[in-house]
Amino acid sequence: MKFGGTSVGDVAAFDRVRGIVGSLAGRKPIVVVSAMTRVTDALLAAFEHARNGNLDNAKSSLEPHFERHVEVAKHFLGDGRSGVFDTELELARGELSDLLLRTSRRSLPLSMLKDAIVSYGEQLSSRLLTEVLRNNGVPARHIDSRRLIVTDDEFGAAEALWDETRDLLRLEFASRADADEVPTMGGFIAANRAGETTTLGRGGSDYSAALVAAAVDAGELQIWTDVTGVMTCDPRICGDARTIPVLSYEEAAELAYFGAKVLHPKTIKPAVDHGIPVRVCNTFEPDAVGTMVVAESGETPNKIKSIAHKKGITILRITSARMLGSYGFMSAVFQVFDRYRTVIDVISTSEVSIALTLDNTDAVDKIVEELRRLGDVEVDPGYAVVCVVGEGLRASTGLASKVFSTIKDVNIALVSHGASAVNLTFVVREEDVANVIMKLHAEFF
Repeated sequence: MKFGGTSVGDVAAFDRVRGIVGSLAGRKPIVVVSAMTRVTDALLAAFEHARNGNLDNAKSSLEPHFERHVEVAKHFLGDGRSGVFDTELELARGELSDLLLRTSRRSLPLSMLKDAIVSYGEQLSSRLLTEVLRNNGVPARHIDSRRLIVTDDEFGAAEALWDETRDLLRLEFASRADADEVPTMGGFIAANRAGETTTLGRGGSDYSAALVAAAVDAGELQIWTDVTGVMTCDPRICGDARTIPVLSYEEAAELAYFGAKVLHPKTIKPAVDHGIPVRVCNTFEPDAVGTMVVAESGETPNKIKSIAHKKGITILRITSARMLGSYGFMSAVFQVFDRYRTVIDVISTSEVSIALTLDNTDAVDKIVEELRRLGDVEVDPGYAVVCVVGEGLRASTGLASKVFSTIKDVNIALVSHGASAVNLTFVVREEDVANVIMKLHAEFF
């Protein structure tokens, strides 16, 4: 059971989690928890203050968030019983103070210090939840994730070393198979082989939970968040969006990548590899069924399950006569993006040109400079990717025609269809995307 930041945001949220975990204690849950809402952002801001030499600001900016933890501890544990967590909090304060000082002096690599600082969100929330459960009728035991999840040295976006992680997790939980205690651990945080704290990137708590689920061959991985499953589209755009009962892993992966924020793409991989169903649940409506993600979900009558979108997209167009009949041109283009660690979302090619989309333009100037050695380059910002997902899309006669005739008054800048059996992707101007999604949702749902 993974609980996101909004699920442990305040006293009421902790109370809901306590009730949910307690009600499922008989199924031997393992609990993975994110940092309280806004705490990760606060820790990142404190790191930036310290890096810029504002050490006092760095420390003082964290105090309101420490107080939020204290408020929860007092409510559930009372002044007399919060001693264990009080001690942990004071230790965290001292350790963070030292890490922020080291950051201001640059006495260790900044990427390493940043991960160490940011990890305290999950360290504190998981220890606090353990005490809340323990003092409210649910036997619980805290486990430091950094002892069990081993990663490479890519601070900020570390990848788990699966074989070592699996063996440590199995050893840990096999020894507790008959225990009544609920193991509670922080998501997102891990450690490299040297024992230095690493983090798994934004959304990494889902990944942590999936790794644990895969290692122990769990019956189900539950992602508890603030929405009831995966929706037919963004409910902020279309008020009659509804929950999708069942998705395949492939459909969920496409939706996650193209903007459906419920599932982190990395969550899917360990679950796919081990055939573990993933259920997306709503902490605020625990009795609602949510969405189940399984290996194969089958087709729906209209073929389409959901419409996702992602804004802030830039189109790059590379045109070169050298492409004609050339077999090394695409390789040369991709090597440029590889050098600058920039991900391409959608790509379309013709005999003498390539059009592709980026959502991360941090290195776009350097990328364009290099690409100009290969041909003419045009940079066109201000677009959005729309991703229509459903089993059997590629094999459905007339479906693409129906999609595009529904939005025939909107200019389509780029289309990708056929690469995936479950995905039809196209690009429109950012100002058109809400209108496009409303029209498609009205037509297909």
